[in-house]
Amino acid sequence: MKNLIRLLILFILSSNITHAEIVKPNNGIEPYQVVKIQLRGLMKNDNPKMDTGIEQTWEFAHPQNQKYTGPLENFKKMLKGDSYSMLINHLDHEVVEVYNNDKLATFEVTVLDKDKKYYKFKWQVEKYIGEGPLNNCWLTTAVSQPTPTGSSI
Repeated sequence: MKNLIRLLILFILSSNITHAEIVKPNNGIEPYQVVKIQLRGLMKNDNPKMDTGIEQTWEFAHPQNQKYTGPLENFKKMLKGDSYSMLINHLDHEVVEVYNNDKLATFEVTVLDKDKKYYKFKWQVEKYIGEGPLNNCWLTTAVSQPTPTGSSI
């Protein structure tokens, strides 16, 4: 009986771990953390499975952005396209807060891509006000086109 209980506990713990890869928005996640969650996902896009990072980024996209850029398969194509591909599997990033009030926050994001080139983005998150589980959650509403800033070599 003890072995069965141990096996059951182990199963529950391991199933929680495997389903915990994608962080879901909640009203306890601050704007800076939203950007970091998205960037960390994109940095390791295919871990633990292909496009997990893009899916993580999608989770924190504002519903209006999801309507504009979605469905998810279109969003994946957009991020893998010329405009945003440097975010996929990038080597490093830095996030600097530019502005923050109780409804809107903007950040300057610098990314070192896998070719060791730097790019800057303006990343904007807003507090979602509406019905449902996203109410009062910080979600991404805009990411600018990248500005190349040179090479690290």
